Amino acid sequence: MLKVGNLSGGYDHKLIVKDVSFEVGKGEMLGILGPNGSGKSTLLKVMSGILPMSSGDVLIEGKSLQSYSSKELAKKMAVLPQLHSQAFSYTVRDTVSLGRYPHQSGWFSSWSHEDEVAVKEAMKLTAMEVYEHQLLDLLSGGEQQRVFVAQALAQQAPILLLDEPTNHLDIAHQKQLLDTIKTQTIEKGITVISVFHDINLASLYCDRLLLMEQGEIKAIGEPHEVVKKNQIETVYQARVSTNPHPELPKPQITILPDVNEKIVNDQITTENFQVTDELVVFQAEKQLRTWSSAVINAGSGWYRSFVNRRVDAQYNIDNAQMEMQEFLANHGFSETETVGMMTAVQTKDAVIKEYEGDFGSVFIMVTAGVGNAVDVSKAYEVENFPVVGTINTWIIINGTLAEEAFLQAVITATEAKTKALTAESVMDPRTGTIATGTSTDSILVASTQQGSYIPYAGPITEIGKKIGLGVFECTVEAIQTYKKVKGWV
Repeated sequence: MLKVGNLSGGYDHKLIVKDVSFEVGKGEMLGILGPNGSGKSTLLKVMSGILPMSSGDVLIEGKSLQSYSSKELAKKMAVLPQLHSQAFSYTVRDTVSLGRYPHQSGWFSSWSHEDEVAVKEAMKLTAMEVYEHQLLDLLSGGEQQRVFVAQALAQQAPILLLDEPTNHLDIAHQKQLLDTIKTQTIEKGITVISVFHDINLASLYCDRLLLMEQGEIKAIGEPHEVVKKNQIETVYQARVSTNPHPELPKPQITILPDVNEKIVNDQITTENFQVTDELVVFQAEKQLRTWSSAVINAGSGWYRSFVNRRVDAQYNIDNAQMEMQEFLANHGFSETETVGMMTAVQTKDAVIKEYEGDFGSVFIMVTAGVGNAVDVSKAYEVENFPVVGTINTWIIINGTLAEEAFLQAVITATEAKTKALTAESVMDPRTGTIATGTSTDSILVASTQQGSYIPYAGPITEIGKKIGLGVFECTVEAIQTYKKVKGWV
């Protein structure tokens, strides 16, 4: 649809865009990224003919941009510039209607049914139909931006060039607008090339990204090929982390500030734990980086309170999560700052121990009931499991854990727990084989993210050895206590 070949250009006799080449196909959305001054907007202006090209060419359907008359070009390409200056005050409808000019034989002398439909549809797509008769200069900046997008859509050109289309828009209207533009590429096969400042939005909506640096192409490809930590940090000169989007295979970045908040020395001690007949509670002054398989706030996040709640052996609630949320609220725990677990065993029998090392220290907390012990390798043979029991394990670390270390800590702890069940000869009563855990086990790993950096937590590392030893010892002790309570020994 559109091919840019060795394009160079700029303004005031200054070369801004240098030897840029790429192609964009029908129905494709390409996002242009880069820091301020990298040439993003200039590239768009040279591509559209607003600024002269000093070398190279732009081909539209195989025909040079320079061979089109202005009106012919407008039928092929609609442009939304970054800035708009209004000499007159038009209504929203009049402004959007200007997008139909390329299709007129004179100044609206041949206004057609097709023109009317195009204008109405464009206003509806951008949610501006309610403002149809409003004067443009009485609208907010975000509303004006949507009017100009509607004008570009009304033009119904097969190529759409957009310079920061979400400028001035709140997140709801950013989403609505980009959803609309993306839908146009899918349903009508239009080709969209858009400049973005927001890397996350560009990654989320674009099929491919073009990253510019000092007027040249630094990288071009699918979002996962362009939005790489090292590459983004180099081009933007800013620290970032990259993470996957929760619903789509698109990378998202998080800015990492170089100015730290006032550091609170939040070293964990035994005083952070409180054990009652109903609860095991851990509370810190500062949020800890956490990964867990809890009932409340499972997954990763930052939390300051951890709760292991004892429930009756006959506990049977249709919506356990909602009931647990109500329980935490009634006991003064903030839902946004608390990780909540449940166990059917006596919380007063929780085993809590500290293990010190050169990295700092790690606290292990285990409550263990093995009434529903399961051999996971034989679980497929059993349809239903009783819910009595549960082994809940907390690993709370004074140190700074890398992402890999969180996952490795879970693996190390799980292996140690399984070894403890073997050492205590805990059997799966349904299969008669050694159990590997229970059907309702849960685990939590948390770190103060202060002090020594801990890149890994496997069994060959110092912290891995402490976690392995600690989880094994605490689980063994908790199982032995459970057996005594049940009269099994």
